[in-house]
Amino acid sequence: MSDDDPDFAGLFPCEPRLPCQLYLISPPAFDLEAHAEALEQALAARGPVAAYQLRMKGAPDAMILRAAARLQPLCVAHDVAFIVNDSAELAAQCGADGVHLGQEDGSILHARALLGAHAQIGVTCHNSRHLAMEAGEAGANYVAFGAFFESGTKAVRHRATPDILAWWTTISPIPCVAIGGISPSNCRPLVAAGADFLAVSASVWKAPEGPAAAVAAFRL
Repeated sequence: MSDDDPDFAGLFPCEPRLPCQLYLISPPAFDLEAHAEALEQALAARGPVAAYQLRMKGAPDAMILRAAARLQPLCVAHDVAFIVNDSAELAAQCGADGVHLGQEDGSILHARALLGAHAQIGVTCHNSRHLAMEAGEAGANYVAFGAFFESGTKAVRHRATPDILAWWTTISPIPCVAIGGISPSNCRPLVAAGADFLAVSASVWKAPEGPAAAVAAFRL
């Protein structure tokens, strides 16, 4: 995707809200070629995948950039937004569609200056309405709430409940992402509450039936 792609501006729309879609998040560590194959399978599945986040906590920058060079073209080929976790600088270096910022990963203003007006900037807001409102006021393209369930990908420090999604969608047109242990079997309350995107990782990459079948199992 490029800044000139007319469809990209509507990926995280203001209004009206689109049906809920999937936001894939990479495993924290992986064999690059094996994961590239799994990602290709997931993106080729008949499922509502809108975005993919490269999340390699603690990996050297060179390793992250190498992974981005291999995985980003797969996302482009399937018209899926490629997002880099934590670092606006790395997102800029690899020409990503955007960045996802944790609460300690720098400001939205700084990320916007690096990535430009069309970049998609998301912010982790845990279970905090205050953090979400701050992010929205600062110009975030989406806010992420969680964790909603126990997660096999990261330690759960904050627990959210579906009511925060329902609250957010009544006060803001900015899309919200639900994250944390989400699977096809437990996602329905989050969709019903108003989640615009479901961030999923282990339920796709570790699915016994494979990533394509796992993506297809999300009937949103």
